Amino acid sequence: RLEAMAARPLKGKEILFLGSSVTYGAASLREGMPEYFAVRLDAEVTKEAVSGTTLTDDGSSSYVHRLLTKVDPATPYSLVVVQLSTNDASKNKPLGEVSASRNREDFDTHTVTGAIETIIAYARETWNCPVVFYTGSRYDSEAYAAMVERLKELQAKWDIGVLDLWSDEAFNSISEAERQLYMSDPIHPTKAGYREWWCPEMERQILDYLA
Repeated sequence: RLEAMAARPLKGKEILFLGSSVTYGAASLREGMPEYFAVRLDAEVTKEAVSGTTLTDDGSSSYVHRLLTKVDPATPYSLVVVQLSTNDASKNKPLGEVSASRNREDFDTHTVTGAIETIIAYARETWNCPVVFYTGSRYDSEAYAAMVERLKELQAKWDIGVLDLWSDEAFNSISEAERQLYMSDPIHPTKAGYREWWCPEMERQILDYLA
């Protein structure tokens, strides 16, 4: 049974999770990392997750549009956690360029980079709280690999947290039997995948960032 950790830096605080199917828990009966961290951190969690959606603002279901229109700005979030969406890679959304600006109106939300910068800037303006993006574990996608590298550039610019499940060779070197247990396909974890593989590593990285 999942229990709260001893050190709970966000005990009783509000956390926003923004994402698509991996945040939603599409292959784990809708129980993923938001539910895990609600228990482990003893926090209040808002899960704004819609399967199949992109960071890139291409309509009312995009991460950007939902953040700006569906998330209550009056909720006092202490942490915003955003999924680096694999859908942008699979739908060949343009990566875009890192802006010289920090003004939200200067970002091109029709690119992955501009959408990420918009989300960071809006969260900082609205809640003035830490912003963390998380990657998926390794799968065969050059486009997603490029998005991970861009996220690291944006980490340097914005001092955001990056929960990087992509880059660590040791983390990704699991057996075929473990992969079958932990992943329903190359992108979506099972309940065991969240509980036993992804979330403990995300927890370690998030505590390091918040320390």
